[in-house]
Amino acid sequence: MPRPRTLPVRAAVLAAVVSVALLRAAPGAAQEIHKSALHDFRVVTVAEGLINPWAMAFLPDGDILVAERPGRLRIIRDGKLLPDSVPGLPAIRAEGQGGLLDVELHPDFASNRLLYFSYSKPSADGTQGATAVARGRFENDRLSGVEDIFVAEVWSQGRGHYGSRLAFDGKGHIHITLGDRQVPPTGDQSAHPAQDLSNHFGTTIRLHDDGRVPADNPFVGREGALPQIWTYGHRNGQGLAIHPVTGEVWQTEHGPQGGDELNLLQPGMNYGWPVVGFGVNYRTGLALHEGTMHQGMEPPVHVWVPSIGTSGLLIYTGDEFPDWRGSFFAGGLVGEVLMRLTMEGRRVMNVEQLYQRKGRIRAVEQGLDGYIYLAIEDRDGAPTPIVRLEPVARR
Repeated sequence: MPRPRTLPVRAAVLAAVVSVALLRAAPGAAQEIHKSALHDFRVVTVAEGLINPWAMAFLPDGDILVAERPGRLRIIRDGKLLPDSVPGLPAIRAEGQGGLLDVELHPDFASNRLLYFSYSKPSADGTQGATAVARGRFENDRLSGVEDIFVAEVWSQGRGHYGSRLAFDGKGHIHITLGDRQVPPTGDQSAHPAQDLSNHFGTTIRLHDDGRVPADNPFVGREGALPQIWTYGHRNGQGLAIHPVTGEVWQTEHGPQGGDELNLLQPGMNYGWPVVGFGVNYRTGLALHEGTMHQGMEPPVHVWVPSIGTSGLLIYTGDEFPDWRGSFFAGGLVGEVLMRLTMEGRRVMNVEQLYQRKGRIRAVEQGLDGYIYLAIEDRDGAPTPIVRLEPVARR
């Protein structure tokens, strides 16, 4: 007798089995495996649909906060981007490179719920902007009690080089990077605002967590110098990390056409912009600086020529990639690249390119799970994802 139902039933069962298998295998099987010297890894999408994600912060309950540069703070919960942004932010000048920028949890966030963020603050008439740092209490998916703890003396009509990376040092201080606001490096370069201690252009700042100036800051009591300044002579710091063992403060900053830098920040030091550097003029390709070295100016620990557009800096401490512990990870915008630097004390021993041409890497962070998270950005504002690196066991 014919058995007309046998093949359809078997096909249906087989299709169901295959579908389930694909669903279970998709997170691993669908991703390309990337090879590296010490760890093979895959890149897994965490959430999609972000617009110019600039920074991430990982909450104790597993949520991820993401700052979108156009002026929104978003929540990723259980792998989904919530549709509504967090209310309670102040007015933000979201033009050019400005907007909502970095976001950091206070070291005691679990008890005090304090969230810090940097942003481009509009002037009263809206014609100028400056980098500001504010804090507020984050509870029940909203911000309250928001107040500025620092507004930089970098007011300008320009729309770029806000700097604005934040890092806590574990000693009650917050460090802040500030850009030069794209003041042209022409004429007498020693007179450039980044070489002038009476303003905050091209500096890094060190404050108590409530905005007070520490008494041991290097320029406290010096006539003509602003006391918040920790270091100066910077162009645009877009990566900032505190070494978990030594407490050293490390920064990556943008050079011009060539000459991105990794710097070890030491109090009171001048890092040379625009007097010295390794880049050239954007338009002409001609020399821009007096040279690459100058007495009284700190040289970089590492230089990228050509530039990768450094953004985001992580010193890895997790368990998921044990052979990467102590490595520095730097993201790149222009190069769309993730770089791993092997360090020996204060020396770079090796540079490895891990991941490239998948979008502009704006931020690099270590999650509570020990994975490495990347905020991918599109220059034109198309939706982009948050992704993470997960290890692949070698056979």
